[in-house]
Order: sequence, then structure tokens, then C-alpha cells
Amino acid sequence: MKYPNIREEELKNSVATDFFKDFDCDKIVGFIDFAVKVKHKSSNLLSLQDLTGFNDEYLLWAEAKQKSTDIVAMLTQLVLTIGKARTFDKMMPPPFLGCFDCEKIAFVPYSEIQHIFYQNDFNWKITPSNTDTKEFRLVYEQISKILNNDTPWNTYVFDFESDEKELRRFIRENFIVGKSETAKLQIDKNNFITIYSKWLANVKPTIQVDSWDLAKKYGIIDGDFYLADLLSQENKTLKDKLFVLLQSDHYELDRKIDESGFNIFKTTAFSDNQKAHTLFWNKYERPPREEYWDYIIKRRDMLVPQDVRERKGSFFTPPQWVELSQRYLADVFGEDWQDEYYVWDCAAGTGNLLAGLTNKDRIFASTLDKQDIDVMFDRIANGANLWKQQVFQFDFLNDEFSPISKGGKLPDELYNIISDENKRKKLVVYINPPYAEGDTVLQKTTNRKGFAFTKVYEKYYSFLGGVAVGQLFMQFIARIYNEIPNSKLAMFSTLRHICSPKSSVFRKNFKAEYKRGFVVHANTFDNVAGHFPIAFLIWNFEKQNTIENVTCDILNEHGKNEGKKTFQDGNLVYLNDWLKKYYGTKENKIAVVGFVGNDFQNQKFVFLTIKGRGHHENYVNVSNLINISIYFAVRHCIEATWLNDRDQFLFPNKKWENDIEFHNDCLAYTIFHGQNRISAKDGVNHWIPFTEAEVAASYKFESHFMTSFISGKIKQNGYTNLFENDEGKFCIKREFSPAATAAFDAGRELWKYYHTQPNCNVNASLYDIREHFQARNNKGKMNNTSTDAQYTELIGNLRKKLNVLAQKIAPKVYEYGFLKQH
Repeated sequence: MKYPNIREEELKNSVATDFFKDFDCDKIVGFIDFAVKVKHKSSNLLSLQDLTGFNDEYLLWAEAKQKSTDIVAMLTQLVLTIGKARTFDKMMPPPFLGCFDCEKIAFVPYSEIQHIFYQNDFNWKITPSNTDTKEFRLVYEQISKILNNDTPWNTYVFDFESDEKELRRFIRENFIVGKSETAKLQIDKNNFITIYSKWLANVKPTIQVDSWDLAKKYGIIDGDFYLADLLSQENKTLKDKLFVLLQSDHYELDRKIDESGFNIFKTTAFSDNQKAHTLFWNKYERPPREEYWDYIIKRRDMLVPQDVRERKGSFFTPPQWVELSQRYLADVFGEDWQDEYYVWDCAAGTGNLLAGLTNKDRIFASTLDKQDIDVMFDRIANGANLWKQQVFQFDFLNDEFSPISKGGKLPDELYNIISDENKRKKLVVYINPPYAEGDTVLQKTTNRKGFAFTKVYEKYYSFLGGVAVGQLFMQFIARIYNEIPNSKLAMFSTLRHICSPKSSVFRKNFKAEYKRGFVVHANTFDNVAGHFPIAFLIWNFEKQNTIENVTCDILNEHGKNEGKKTFQDGNLVYLNDWLKKYYGTKENKIAVVGFVGNDFQNQKFVFLTIKGRGHHENYVNVSNLINISIYFAVRHCIEATWLNDRDQFLFPNKKWENDIEFHNDCLAYTIFHGQNRISAKDGVNHWIPFTEAEVAASYKFESHFMTSFISGKIKQNGYTNLFENDEGKFCIKREFSPAATAAFDAGRELWKYYHTQPNCNVNASLYDIREHFQARNNKGKMNNTSTDAQYTELIGNLRKKLNVLAQKIAPKVYEYGFLKQH
């Protein structure tokens, strides 16, 4: 170990001195631990800040840890730190991100990590060092995938001692000082997105467009103007197939040929005689090196506004899943399927799903945006395996199936295929459509207003049924199924149409033969965040089978098969229906339980409080406490994962009714679980599971309900107050299993330690105890850790015992039918 027993600051200073003495390591960049930048040799040289408006050129941003630490964890914290501050919007990112501890240092190219910063619906506000958040776990998984990839240029790891020679050579060959001291900044795939953000602030306001929001409704986005600028030389766009072209002092866009054969197009210029545009682009070398052009054009999706991407499906299908999906198609339809079947991607975007297909005579591609058509035309000109005549602009959810020869938009050959009963049996509609959920009657106040109100929506409202009609990918299915009967469908999508209770009407109407499919983690798709499965499913519409379930291969991020998973038809009776049998009354309530949905993705809404929140809740009292505890434990004892995210909790069989040990295990689990948010600040705490003597309390508790309930001293029915002990049916005495008893023992030690604290609240709940030791941040959220070592040990022990209890409860969840074993 090169740096044993030194503090983190000393470690950073030592690494800077020992390995980066030719560079400037003194500058602090936000909350990034360690930064390496060019050390300018002469004050006469222009700094990069003078040239670009960014700060001086950095070569490395790194995370540092005093003790030996997991590389992925360090890089994850660094990425969360950068993403939270959006440092890449304020200065040019370096070629490398890295991390080091007392033993080793690692480097990863920024371009390999860059896409993580542009994920949809990602919460960057969390504390980067908190390893317990779902965001930390999500980024950790993404970085693990990048570092474990077999590509030759993804990460370098060096031991400070055994690899010292190699490390010095790596720094010498890759951290080149003279590289940055050029007149203009080079643009590459590493920084073109960051430069775009600067272009938005400096150039976009000077382009003469009255309303960008209005322009966006007509498919005109600022990213296409940026592409026109970026891929230009001497202010002339080099790629003449792009939707927008820079023509010296103005832009041309939406070029068409009119009925008389003349070119027509829209133009717009600059409001400041192009001054801001000139100043901005004087800082950069245009165009980028030609080797980056195709990458930048294909990643146009990163320049499309978030709301447009969700509605139009401007998401890049990862090449590994494209290749794998085509292998599945060959397995289903035969090795020579491309010579026997026609293929139509009716949500093609820039066409990357069609990469790898060989018979271009039988391939058709359509997309909503003319900009994407222009990109595909440009790719065809550069060798893409498509016929230009079979690539066309078409709004699949609104346009009519009508041939070009009759004034429509479909190529005549494709129209003839879908119109011919036999030919359409040989048509595979192969798509990765938009997953956005548009407005429905129930959702007209959302920011997706208008997304779902298409002609397909109107035509197939009854076929899709209710809220499900707002799922855009399901609108694609509805039209293909009804208007191209007997065809085949091969589609990437979520599994809402299979699992969601809201899609029950659709499933009754949709009858087809399921052939084969696979599921992958959603975060393997760029710009998609969240723990849920994305499926590739192949359907045959010639056969009219009722769909009860689909079984898919489970693939990890490397494409390795890890087994099978069956996704059940959602036309079932659910756990929340069972809960309705045990609704409590507000009178004599001891808590309120929240509930939303019946699947794992809604687990966060299942919690206990005293006040409740006014909707989707049930009152808890002595009569239904055990039932609520069963409900609570069943919902939480099995960890939510990306694979079970859509699994539905069901109305159980009757076997649970006589399993008293199961009842008691669930009660213990509910008492000590973190989602039990009972707080004495909100009212009387009836959830103290110990007596004053057991925890050495300094005064009597306001309520002894829980200990009385456990000992069988509370009447179950007909009571007038919580402590009535006269005639009537009394609750049974609760005898706990060893696993539950261990949880009580661990909890008791935690309560006892809390009661030694000065000014403790004698009536404190577990939630109050956690709040006392963990405190809250400046936004009012409880911290995840505590500085009190003894508390940390005690709460850790309680959680460990609770996990053991959860493992004991979990098999009963399946045995009693609360979940189906898949």
C-alpha cells in the first residue's frame, strides 16, 4: 500500500505531487475532490477561458477516498456529484473521470459516462455519498456495465506501487499539455452536448423565431439548428440532407419540391446581424473530425427536448439489443426470414433499429419527423443499407393508409403489401415506439397534454379501454392489430399491456399467438431511468389466442441469459380488493395505512402514519391490526427489483387465516419496519412494543395499547375505548417465533439506548428515534446515517434481524397466493 494511514487531504496532495507535478492540481471545482488541469507556461498565452467562455481546460476530475474503496462506488459518487451541480454545463468536461484511494487509481473516458447525465426523470438532488438511495444503485449498475464491457477503451486501473511505471506512461501519453493551447477548441463526441448547452444560451436567442414552443409543435427544434452549425465549414452546412442548413448568414429548413417541380423552403436569419453566432463559433474548430459525424448525427436524440422525445420516441435502441432482437426474429421465422418477410419500422427515428438487416429490397422505414428522414437520407448517402424510396415521413397514429400514387404517404409497394391478405402475413412490423403515457380524460392537467389524442385514440378507444388508451405504444399495437391483420409484430416496449390492471379491456380484445421474447433492465437504454423491465416480444396475429401470460428470457446488461420470467395477465383479483374486506373506522384508530396500486413500483406509498394524507388509505384499529400488518408485511418483505417491478399482489387463498405464527411475524415486521412512520409529534403513539420497565423509561407512556394487544388484554370487538377490559371477545396472546423475538430483542436495545438521551421524548416511536439520531437536512428530509456510532450499530442490528424475519415471511407470500411464483 503506497499511502497507508494518511488523511484524505494528505492523500490528494501526495498523489498530486507524486504523479501530476507537471499540472495544476490546486483548483477546486465545486464539490469534486480532485481536479487536474493544464498549467499554462506563459502569461502571454490566451487561457481557454478567454477562448471559449469555459474555465481553463481540465484533464481529470476524480473522487478520492482515504481507505481502500470499490472503484465503481467511487465513480458513482463522482458522477452524482457532477450531475447534481451540472458542472458540465458550467465548464468543459475533461477527457477523463477518475478515482483513487490509498492503493490504486482508475481512469474512464468522459465520453463513456456522458449519457448518464442525460437520463429522463432522474433525481439529481440526492446526496451523492448516500449509497442507500435508488439513484446511487441505478448509477452504480450503469457504471458497472461500462467498466465490465469488453470494449478496449473504457477504463484503466493502476496500482500505485506495482503499476507505477505503467501509470506514469499513461499520464505522459494521455495528459498532453500542448494539446489545449490551440486557437480553437476541438469538438468531438466527448463535448458536443456541453457545447450545445452553451449554444442554447448564446446563439439560439438571436435566431429569428417568434416562438420556439410554437415551432416545436410543427416539429422544428433548436437542436437541428445546432447540428446545421456544428457540421459546417465557413458557415455552410456540409451535410445537405439535414433538415436545417446553415447558408452563410441565414438558415434554410423544411425544403420541399412543389407541384411545378421547384424547390421551396423556409428561411430565417439572425436578429443581431449574426454577431453572437460569429463570436460563439470563433471559439471552436468546425466541423468536428469526420470520424465523429455519424456518431453525432445518430445521437440527434440527445438534442431533442425531453417532452418531444417521450412523445415521439426519439430514443436510441442500444446496438446490442438490436442485434439480439434480430437473432430472436431469425429463431422464430427461420434463418432466411429476411428474404421471406417484409419489414416495416413505423417508428424508425434515425433508423438504428434496422442496422444489421441485409435485404434492403424488403425494408420500409417511416417516422414522424422530417428531420429524422433527412438524417436517414444522409446515412443512406453514406452507405446505410436502405432504399431512399422506401424511407418516408408518416405519422402512424394519425395519417391514413393511402398510397403515394393516390395522393397518400405510403410507398405503393408497402400499400399493396398491407392491402393483400397473403402478403401481409409476411409483414413484420419491427418497432421501438414511444413509451410516453399521454393525456387521457383523467389526466388533462399533466405536462403531456395532447399526447394521446390521436386519430388512433379516437378510433380504438373502446378496443384499448379507459386509461390504457393514453399509452402511445399501445395505440401502435391497436392500429397494427386491427388494420394490418394476420401480420407479425416484433416490438420493444414496457409490459403495461400484459401486467397492468388498467389494461384489462385491451387484453380481452387482443388475441394473438405469442412467439418469443426477452426482457432487459430499462437503464440499459440511453436516457431511460428507473428500475423496470423493457421487453422485446414477437407476436403472430394470424392466430387468435387469449393471452394469459408471457414467458421471456431474462438478459443481463451484457446479454447473458439468466433464466426465464413469466409475466402474468393482469385480469386478476388484487390485494387491495382483499384489503377492502378489512376497512377500519376512524373511531379509535391507532394509525392510517397508505396504499396505492398492487405492484412493486408502488411500494413507497405503503406506509403507516397517525394523520394519514386524505386519500388511498385505511384506518387501523384493534379489529383489523393483524390484517393490516399482513398487508404491510406482504408488500414490503420482498425487495423490489427491476424484474418484479410490475408484478401484481393478489387476493390470497384462505390458508393464511389459520397460520397464527404468520400473523405474529407480520405484526413484528410491521412494528419495526422503516415505512412505519408513526410519530408522537402527530398524536398519541399506540405503537410502543415495550413496557416502561423494559426500556428504563423515565416516566409512564401515554399509551400501552401495543403491549396490551400483544399480551391479549384488549377486547377485539364492541369496545368503547382502546383499553376496555370488561366483558367481550378479547384478542389472543401473541407468541412470537425466534426470528420475530430476535427483532423485538434488537428493538428493545435501541429503545433503551434512546431513553438514556438527555431530554428524550418518553413516548417516542421508532420513527422519532431515527429522527433524533439521524436528524434532518436543510430541506427537511431525514438523513440516512448518523454520527452516533452506538446508534448506528443498534439500528443496523435491528435491520439485520428484520431482514431475517422478512426471509421467513417471504415463502408464505407465495404459498398463500399473495404473489404468483414466476
